[in-house]
Amino acid sequence: MDYPDYPFDHHYYFVKGLRLHYLDEGPNNSDGEADPVVMVHGNPSWSFYYRKLVLALRNNYRCIVPDHIGMGLSDKPDDESYHFILDQRVDDLESLLDNLNITDNITLVVHDWGGMIGMSYATRYPQRIKRLVILNTSAFHFPEEKSVPWQLKLSRIPVVSAILNQGLNIFARGAIKHCVTRAPMPAEVAAAYLAPYDTWSHRRAIKKFVFDIPLNPGHTSYRTVDRIDKAIGQFSNTPMLVCWGMKDFVFDDCFLKEWERRFPEAEFHRFEDVGHYILEDAPEDVIPLVKQFLQDHPLQ
Repeated sequence: MDYPDYPFDHHYYFVKGLRLHYLDEGPNNSDGEADPVVMVHGNPSWSFYYRKLVLALRNNYRCIVPDHIGMGLSDKPDDESYHFILDQRVDDLESLLDNLNITDNITLVVHDWGGMIGMSYATRYPQRIKRLVILNTSAFHFPEEKSVPWQLKLSRIPVVSAILNQGLNIFARGAIKHCVTRAPMPAEVAAAYLAPYDTWSHRRAIKKFVFDIPLNPGHTSYRTVDRIDKAIGQFSNTPMLVCWGMKDFVFDDCFLKEWERRFPEAEFHRFEDVGHYILEDAPEDVIPLVKQFLQDHPLQ
C-alpha cells in the first residue's frame, strides 16, 4: 500500500536467513558527512512510527530505522525459524549497525519496548552512544509502585492472547485507537499501522513481544533486563532528552519518575494531553525539541 508520509527507499539486511527491513535516509556517514540517528520502535508499531522525525532530520543526519523481525516490512517467521526474545532483538540491531559501519557517534531514539532493545545495545557498547532521546519507554524493571495493567495481564494468557492478538489483532487495533489522545488517528494512518499485520501468522511477533516482558526472575529475558537496569546509570553524563505523553496508561508517570530519579540532569518535557504514540499525537511539539536538542549537543 501507499503509506502516508513514508516516501522512503526500502533496504533489507539478512539476519538468520530472514529479511530485516530498514530505512537509511540522509547523507552517508561513511564519508563523515552526517552523524547517525538510530531509531528503535516497539510493539505493535514499526518504522512508520518514526516517519515524520526522519523527514525532519534526514537533510542533516543519517537516519537508520529498522523494523524488528516479524514487524513492519520485515519477514514474519514462525517459532522454529526465529527466537522472539530480547537478546535476539539486540543481536539483530547490533548486526545491522555493524554491517552499516555505524559504530560511533550514535544518537539513539527509543520508544516503547524499543527502549529495552536500544538501551541493551547501548550498555553493550556505551562508547558508541553520544546522545539519547527517550519517548515513553523503559530500560529498567517495572517500578515498584506500578501495577501491571489488566490489559497486559489479559494479553499474557496463552489461549486468550492467541485469540485476541493473533486472531482479532486487538493489540494493534487497540493501539491505533487508545495510544493517541489529542485527536483520533486519521483512517489512512491507522490503516498503515495495521497493514503489516494482516493475517494470523503476520501477527505472531505482536503476541511474542507481549510474552517477552519479564515480570518475574524465572523469565527468559529477566536477566537481560536486570543487566540493563543495573548498567544504564553509566549514561548519567550523556546528553538525554525525555519527551513524555502523560496519558499513556502503561508507560505512565511511574516510569517517568524513574527516569527523573536516575537521570536528574536530563532535559524533560511532559505533554499532559498526549498518549503513548507521542510522535503520532504531538509531532509538532516533539520534533522541534529533538532538532533543538541535537543542535544544542553537537558531537565533537
